[in-house]
Amino acid sequence: MAIPNTSSLLYFLFCSLLLFSLEKSFALEEILHTHTFNLSSLFPDSTCSSSVKEANTNNNKKVSLKVVHKYGPCSQLFQGKAKAPTHAQILQADQSRVSSIHSRLTGKSNNRVRADATSIPAKSGSVVGSPNYIVTVGLGTPKNDLSLVFDTGSDLTWTQCQPCAKYCYRQKETIFDPNKSNSYANNSCTSATCSLLSSRTGTARGCLQSSSTCIYGVQYGDKSYSSGYFSKDTLTLSPSDVIPNFLFGCGQNNRGLFNGAAGLIGLGRGKISIVEQTAQKYGRYFSYCLPKTSSSTGFLNFGNTGAISKSIKYTPLSTLSQASSFYALQLLGISVGGQKLSTPVSVYQSSGMIIDSGTVITRLPPTAYSALSAEFKKQMSKYKFTSAYSIFDTCYDLSGYTTITIPKISFIFGGGTTVDIDSIGILYVLSSSQVCLAFAPNGADSEVAIFGNVQQNGFEVVYDIGGGKIGFGIAGCS
Repeated sequence: MAIPNTSSLLYFLFCSLLLFSLEKSFALEEILHTHTFNLSSLFPDSTCSSSVKEANTNNNKKVSLKVVHKYGPCSQLFQGKAKAPTHAQILQADQSRVSSIHSRLTGKSNNRVRADATSIPAKSGSVVGSPNYIVTVGLGTPKNDLSLVFDTGSDLTWTQCQPCAKYCYRQKETIFDPNKSNSYANNSCTSATCSLLSSRTGTARGCLQSSSTCIYGVQYGDKSYSSGYFSKDTLTLSPSDVIPNFLFGCGQNNRGLFNGAAGLIGLGRGKISIVEQTAQKYGRYFSYCLPKTSSSTGFLNFGNTGAISKSIKYTPLSTLSQASSFYALQLLGISVGGQKLSTPVSVYQSSGMIIDSGTVITRLPPTAYSALSAEFKKQMSKYKFTSAYSIFDTCYDLSGYTTITIPKISFIFGGGTTVDIDSIGILYVLSSSQVCLAFAPNGADSEVAIFGNVQQNGFEVVYDIGGGKIGFGIAGCS
C-alpha cells in the first residue's frame, strides 16, 4: 500500500483552505456591496401600515408630526379619492421643479410673480410641482386642522383662506376662515415683518393700498401659485406646542392641482420659514423620515432632545452662494457595488449639490451620471435591459423574478461620510417589466445637483442648522 507524500498532502490541504477562504471572501464581498430583496417590496400596499417610532409627547424640546404620502392610503386625501398622478405626470412635474430651481439659482427665472392678484395668470398648472408628503397642523383660535405639503425648498407657509377673493381650488378640509379666529391679524405694508418677503427667495411683496395690508405672491415650477394676505395667527403642532403670531400666507387666489392639500409648510433657510420662526423654541433643529412606500408613514420632528443616535452619520451643512435658501451638501464621490467611480471630484465641486424634499429623483452632473449608469449596467448584466422611460434611460424587465440582487450605491459626502442608499432609493418601479435606475442627469455639469426624496426614503434626515451639519440615520422610520 502506497504511503502518501507528506509535502503533497500539505500542499493539497493548503490549496483547499485557500480556495475555501477565497469563496468565503467573494461571498462576503457580495453581501457587503449588494442588496438582495423581494421585488414585491418595491410596490405599495392598498392599506396603510404605520411604521413610525412613537413620539415622545412629554418632551417640551421636541414635537413629532406624522408624515404621509399625499396619494397613499394613509392620507385623508386618499380617502377623499383624490386622483393620483400618473408616472408620466410625476416625472414631468419633477422636471418642472428641477428646471425652476436651476432658473432660480442662475437668476434667469421666468416664474417670479408680483404680489398683485390681478397680475397673476388665471391658468391652472397642468401638473403638480409641489411636494408629495403632507403633515397635519392646527391654525387659528380655535384651531382648524389643515393638511399641508412640506418642502425644504420653500420658506413661506401658506394656506387657502376664505373668502377666496379670486379663486380657491378644492381641498379636503374646510378652507380656513380668518374671521373665525380670535388670534388672526394682518401685517401692514410698512411693517418690518412685511419687508421679510423677498422676490430673491421666491416670495414677492406687495401692498393693498386701501387698507395698507401686506400682500404676498409665490409661484412654483409648474406655474401653480398662491397670493393673498401676509398674516399672523396661532400655529398648533401638538397640544403642548403652540406657536403664537406665526407668519403665513392667507391665500385669496390659489391655482394649481394641489389635489386636496390645504397649502404648504416651508422648511427652508429663509427668515419666514417655520424653522427660523421657531428657532428660539427648537434651536433650528428638525428631522424627518419619508415613508419607504406610499402605504407607510414617516415623521417630521422639530427640536433636539440631546440624545445622539450612533446610527446617524453627519456631513457638514454647506451654503451655495447662489442658493442661500437651500440646504447644500458637499458631494465628493459615488461608488457602485463597492467600486468608486473615476469621476473627478472637480465635477461635483463645480456644480455643488442641494438636498430637497420636494424633488423626486436625484439629479447629477451628466459626467457623473454617465459613469454611474455604465457601472450599474455592468453589474446588472444578468438582467434583461428594456426601453427607456421619460427621464430614465437605464431600465430592466424583472417580470420573471421574485428576488433580485442589485449593487449598492453609496454617496461620499464631505467629512468622510459615506451614505449607502436604501434599496428602495435605487430603483423606480413603473411595472415589474420596467424597473429603472432612479437617478437622472442634469443638462450640464455646471447645473446644481439635487439629492431628491426617493434617495432619502427610509433615512432619518437630520438638519442641525445650529451645529452646521446634516445627518442620515438608517432605518429611520422604524
